[in-house]
Amino acid sequence: MLLAIDCGNTNTVFALWDGTRFAATWRIATDHRRTADEYFVWLTALMRLKGLEATPTGAVVSSTVPRVVFNLRVLCDRYFGLRPLVVGKPPCALPVAPRVDAGTTVGPDRLVNAVGAFDRHGGDLIVVDFGTATTFDVVDRDGAYVGGVIAPGVNLSLEALHMAAAALPHVDVARPQAVVGTNTVACMQSGVYWGYVGLVEGLVARIRAERGRPMKVIGTGGLASLFDLGTTVFDAVEDDLTMHGLVLIDRHNRDLGNA
Repeated sequence: MLLAIDCGNTNTVFALWDGTRFAATWRIATDHRRTADEYFVWLTALMRLKGLEATPTGAVVSSTVPRVVFNLRVLCDRYFGLRPLVVGKPPCALPVAPRVDAGTTVGPDRLVNAVGAFDRHGGDLIVVDFGTATTFDVVDRDGAYVGGVIAPGVNLSLEALHMAAAALPHVDVARPQAVVGTNTVACMQSGVYWGYVGLVEGLVARIRAERGRPMKVIGTGGLASLFDLGTTVFDAVEDDLTMHGLVLIDRHNRDLGNA
């Protein structure tokens, strides 16, 4: 049983892979103050609720929040007797090394998404991840991560709008019935929803033009399915892309003898 952990800026996802499928997936708010003991109590309680008694025999971690990694390492070591693979840290290796400027640190989640997307869809991809930031990751024809674009996330933009303009309320992200809103909430929802649809379509068109070849577009992240309703730009939407990538990276490193 593989314990795969994806730690983002907002949420951390834990999943158990039994060799053929994800037996369970859970989500918790990311908090660097959370201790290994707290993780263990929370995780084992949820495992019991799902009737999962097996102890993980491997662990792989992707984290965009460096301060969280220490306690995740302690969790794996103290309670499961494991040394987790951490994407971006030795000895964890990728199937294909990224091709970016020397000295550049690429977010582990972006590298993992590239691995997962290439496995399912081949090369020449644009992976659009709707997270705390909205990222566009370009995957070359051989599976290498070769760069991308980072834009403010949807919820981050809404929160900034609410905080900076005293008269504007906090609203949820939703697909509005019309582009032209007839009240403040509808106007804000339209601006964010259709604004991000335009952002995605515009950047995808520019990336394709710059690369000079056809490219598939894969959406992932919590809001991908919502924005898929407003555009035809996505060839596929993958809810479990990051976790799938983590499983592949673990398998690759086992083949190399790193895990």
